[in-house]
Parts: sequence; structure tokens; C-alpha cells
Amino acid sequence: MPLYLLAMDHRASLAATVYKIKGDPNPAEDKQIAAGKELIYQGLLFALSDGGAARSSAAVLVDERYGEHVARQAKAAGVTLAMPIEKSGQEWFTLEYGTLGEGIWMEHVEAFDPRYVKILVRDNPTFDVRDRRRQMDDLATVSQVLTDAGRDLLLELLVPATPAQESATYDDDLRPELTVRVIGEMQAAGVEPAIWKIEGMNTTADAERVQATARQGGRNNVQCVVLGRDAPPEDLDHWLRAAAPAGFLGFAIGRSIWQEPLQAYLAQEIGEQEVVAEVANNYLHYVGVYESV
Repeated sequence: MPLYLLAMDHRASLAATVYKIKGDPNPAEDKQIAAGKELIYQGLLFALSDGGAARSSAAVLVDERYGEHVARQAKAAGVTLAMPIEKSGQEWFTLEYGTLGEGIWMEHVEAFDPRYVKILVRDNPTFDVRDRRRQMDDLATVSQVLTDAGRDLLLELLVPATPAQESATYDDDLRPELTVRVIGEMQAAGVEPAIWKIEGMNTTADAERVQATARQGGRNNVQCVVLGRDAPPEDLDHWLRAAAPAGFLGFAIGRSIWQEPLQAYLAQEIGEQEVVAEVANNYLHYVGVYESV
């Protein structure tokens, strides 16, 4: 069964870029952001209501801070729920609630009971060795706690270029190999996601290498999904068409689905129903692209 995940767990970047909030949002701004996420979720429900996407394949990734109500609605509606545990906007993995030595973060997980527990990390084999080691150790600890609790980790892996690696062909020439290396190194460190949320590959051959690496060493049930990276539709379409034949499970796309309609709504250019309809149409577009391969 494929997984078509609508991602809206953005926090720091959402407040700054979409709502133009400087610093930490105040309570009134918190409510405004939460209301926006409610509209996005209604778009997903609208997409499911017309038979355009199977509810069994639909999923939502939403945070506790701004999306508590959405998370509880999704659980009640039988929509697969994923929730993040990392603190937003950090260079290296940091828990949103508590520390590794405490059980607070796991209490938050248990309070919502998501199907997948998500962590976003940035890594590159050329990053500082000590920082990388510390991050992998922390991820391995969380991974083991989740495994012991019978919960699945969804690991979102970004492999940004260093200044020395930056070029117009980075995504083609360097990122696929770096991604494979990072996955292998994380596995060796004890990081065991059920799903790797991966930046799109431009060729099916590269997507197949990533999938094979994710499943190496007997990890036959591990899956990969394509993340959105706020890419334009033509890039996302290409990534999905490359990933589907490689056996990727589906996608986890966010801003490319909802940012434009949400911004138009905040600028009072469209109403709530238009936001819902545009989010639904954009979501169904990517479902259609994936299923057309």
C-alpha cells in the first residue's frame, strides 16, 4: 500500500516566511498559524472525499505546537498520522521536548500515538566529525527507544552541499553518492528508521541505489519516500517518476502543495474554500503523477 503524506509540520520556517513573524510567535500568532494548518488539513480531507485518493494511503505529518487539533482529528478519522519530535530550525538534531536522558519527549509521543515518529536531520560526510558522531549517537538512542516501544521512526534526511561542493550539478553528480554514504553510516551507528524520507533523485538508477542501501543487511521491510524540498512542480514530478519504478513507497510533500494557496489566503486574495480546493488539487496532482508511472 503506497503512502501519500501531506507534510505540514513546519514551524520556525513557516512563522518566518509565510506569516512574516519575527522571533517567537505570541499566543495570538500561534492561533493564526494553527488555523492555517486546519485549512490545509481540510484540503486533504476534501481530496479524500471525492474518491481521488484512497484514505488507506493518505497520511498527514503535523506538529504538536500548531497542529494538535489536526493530529487528533486525523487519528479520529483514520488518517495515518506522523508527528515530529525534533526542535525546529536547529542545525543539529535537538529534541523539541526534554532531553535524551528524560522521558518527557516519549510522553508527548504516547499522548498522540502517531503511526510514525519523525525526525529531520542534516548530514554530509564532510561535516565536522565530532558533531556528526554526536548526532548519530543521539539518533541511535532515540531509534532504540522507539523500537523498544514498538514505534516506527520516519527519518527525514537532508544532505546539503558544503561551499566546496556547491555547483549546478550537485544533485546529479554528488548528492546521490553522499546520500548512500550517510544512510550506511547511520545504519552502522544504530539508526534504524522504518522509512527514510529522501530528497528526490533525478534518475531511477540513483533512486534504486538509495532504496537498496536502505534495505541492505536484511532490512527488507525498510521503505523510502520522496520529500518535497519546496521544489517547483516540474522537479517534483520528475523525482516521483524516477522514484516510483525504484520501489519507493510514495511521497511526503508539504510546501509545494499548500504554501501558495495559504499565502494567497493570508493576503486576502482567496477565501477558505479556495484554499481547501487548491490544497486538494495539488495533493491529488502528485498522487496522480506517482500512480501514472
